[in-house]
Amino acid sequence: MNRTSELLRSPVLILSKKNPFMLSRLTFFYVILGIVGGLFSAVFWMFLEYLIHLSSTIPEILTVPYMAVAGLFIGLVIHFLGEPGEISLVIDNIRFRGGKLETNQNPSMALSSILSISAGGSAGPEAPLVQITGSFGNWFAEKLGLTGEEYRSMTIAGMAAGFTSLFGSPLGGALFALEVLQHRHVVEYYKALLPAFLSSTSAFFVFLWMTHAGLQPTWQFPQYVPGDIQDFLYAILLGGVGAGLGWMFHGLFLVNRWFYSKIPGQIYWKTLLGGLVLGLIAWQLPLTRFFGHDQLNRIVEGRFTPTFLVVLIFWKTFAISTTVASGWRGGVIIPLFFLGACVGKLLFGFFPSENESFLMICLMAAVNSSVTKTPISTTILLSELTGLYRFTPVLIASLSGYFLSPKEPFISTQGKEN
Repeated sequence: MNRTSELLRSPVLILSKKNPFMLSRLTFFYVILGIVGGLFSAVFWMFLEYLIHLSSTIPEILTVPYMAVAGLFIGLVIHFLGEPGEISLVIDNIRFRGGKLETNQNPSMALSSILSISAGGSAGPEAPLVQITGSFGNWFAEKLGLTGEEYRSMTIAGMAAGFTSLFGSPLGGALFALEVLQHRHVVEYYKALLPAFLSSTSAFFVFLWMTHAGLQPTWQFPQYVPGDIQDFLYAILLGGVGAGLGWMFHGLFLVNRWFYSKIPGQIYWKTLLGGLVLGLIAWQLPLTRFFGHDQLNRIVEGRFTPTFLVVLIFWKTFAISTTVASGWRGGVIIPLFFLGACVGKLLFGFFPSENESFLMICLMAAVNSSVTKTPISTTILLSELTGLYRFTPVLIASLSGYFLSPKEPFISTQGKEN
């Protein structure tokens, strides 16, 4: 018995070609990659929370100059440390360069995104986390001498670790890392699915252990009690409303991108102006400041007039597009969830007999799917983030928002075929 036990524990057995298990050498490296990604994500998140707390104590009267100066520093970081990259470049590299990401962009991305998010920009930490943890996978692949699909899978597994650490859903995070790469083919790189699950799960465990976040939903929605088949019909309509907001966001982004592209000079003039605009908006509407992670619970629990919600929806949409177009760094997923929740809250004021959680979660799914082209993973992510487990109507709203969205994707490289 002892010899058998020792044999089963032998690394030679596990890693050799005669290994009788499904375990392989790469299995352990996917898990290790997830642990490294989870460690980095936890440290990044805790540091970011600390800075956001400090930034929140700034007197309102100083909001405008504070965010303008923050914008200047963001631009200076990018100017001196180099272009930090963005999610569209990550997607392009994975699809057309075999998964190769530039690790030398990480310092610029980490510092510029920390400044952007903590100062109050309408962008979340998912973009820097995904790029940096994806580059960890790229580094692992190079050190292991991987090529082809194994190389790409290791990079995707690193991305999945970053997604999952933030969103708390190993299944949703892994699928999102795949679905965001090519929305027309959904999961084009299906061979990376199991590696992504492995790294996601280990990253999730490490992130929970370090941050003590717990397994409870991130946002405390009232319980959704499923109705009848009418919920499915309503979900289609809500998907259309979410797609409409997606069109508005896309239009505002194109206008802002054109405007900031006309500003001459170095990048720091654009980020300075962007910070000034964001500061003015946040000064008048404090709920537009930051990326919406904590503010969303205030929307769920609070009561607001329809007029206030309409104003908030427009200016938050404008703030997100300004953040991205002016060169501030971060992701748009959580800000889009915030927008969807605001629209759902607005509709509940007109249809109080409907379930409030149903309206808000369906709109959150539809808006995000319309912009990011990720209807499947968005549904799974929201089921974890909101504690909703009967998510079929939400899936319908998500699909409806996706199919009614602009054909030209917000993430430009999603539409490239070669």
